[in-house]
Amino acid sequence: MPLLTLVRHGQSLWNLENRFTGETDIPLTEKGREEAVTAGKKLKNIPLSHGFTSVLQRAIDTMSLILQEIGHTDLPVIRDKALNERNYGQLQGLNKAEVARQYGDEQVALWRRSFSTRPPGGESLADTSARVIPYYHRMIEPLLLEGKNILVVAHGNSLRALMMKLEDISEEEIALVDLPTGIPRLYTLDNNGKILKIEYL
Repeated sequence: MPLLTLVRHGQSLWNLENRFTGETDIPLTEKGREEAVTAGKKLKNIPLSHGFTSVLQRAIDTMSLILQEIGHTDLPVIRDKALNERNYGQLQGLNKAEVARQYGDEQVALWRRSFSTRPPGGESLADTSARVIPYYHRMIEPLLLEGKNILVVAHGNSLRALMMKLEDISEEEIALVDLPTGIPRLYTLDNNGKILKIEYL
């Protein structure tokens, strides 16, 4: 049975500073690097076939640290901007608490968690989904249907978009979903791609 593992990159510097990061290319913190290594320890017993990441350094470095830990640095890894974090537009780089003081908690919650509301100059989760899901169908799903085990290291919102698809999560329910950094989420599939089991490792 094929296995699909999703990992949100380890803590980044702007995660630590409570800033909107989006597509800004921010490095991992030391804690983020430790989270990646810990994720690797949890994945040591899964024979991986392919890896996929965004083109942002925090995801690339998380993938590299995971593969170093499991001793599989020769794993074929494809990087694509389709898996990038959603673009937060004019909010990128701003402190979330300061933005909440300016615009109100309710508006910031809409920008961060709703499916269709765009932050100023940025992408909604719906926009993010419109690039993530076709990429999944084109590049990742065919490998799973061949019985291969896949590791995807990406971002909170690009992975939430994929989780919506995989788990049939509604637009209302996805607002309540928060994916922790560095914790592998493992999907066990049948040979037709149907999910049999979901678990955090």
